[in-house]
Amino acid sequence: MAVGKIIFFEDRNFQGRSHESSSDCADLHSYFNRCNSIKVESGCFVVYERPNYMGHQYFLKRGDYSDNQRMIGINDCIRSCRMIPNYRGNYRVRFYERSDMAGQMMELNEDCPNFMDRFHMADVNSCNVMEGHWLMYDQANYKGRVYYLKPGEYRRYSDWGSTSPRVGSLRRITEF
Repeated sequence: MAVGKIIFFEDRNFQGRSHESSSDCADLHSYFNRCNSIKVESGCFVVYERPNYMGHQYFLKRGDYSDNQRMIGINDCIRSCRMIPNYRGNYRVRFYERSDMAGQMMELNEDCPNFMDRFHMADVNSCNVMEGHWLMYDQANYKGRVYYLKPGEYRRYSDWGSTSPRVGSLRRITEF
């Protein structure tokens, strides 16, 4: 199993104080005051603007991000990160129109660029990720805010970090 490696830098162009991580970190504040560039040497990560995996989420795959603001729209306030484990199995997620896995259920096992076109509804109030790791976007065609969904139950949309039940598109995380 490949291990991910991410390096955070306080300044642009990989300058200033840095911190390296190969695992989840709920609070990065003790390692640096600000983060203006990032290198993902291996694996995939989700970084969050607040501690404890809260706030806006940003998906980062292997690559160099020399200026977070310009390249990916992240401000200098990165406070937690989650490594996405390498996964090579099946993908399956169920979405429900109401909280607590109630109401109409829709199931996916592949990417969905337009949730509304596929299911004729855009609001999802709960979901169950049964297999695989997914990225959910609040707009169609993998645009807008992104939310990382790992296996487990999400009884309400706030459980995946959203302030709205709006789902635009979904993508399986298959790149490592």
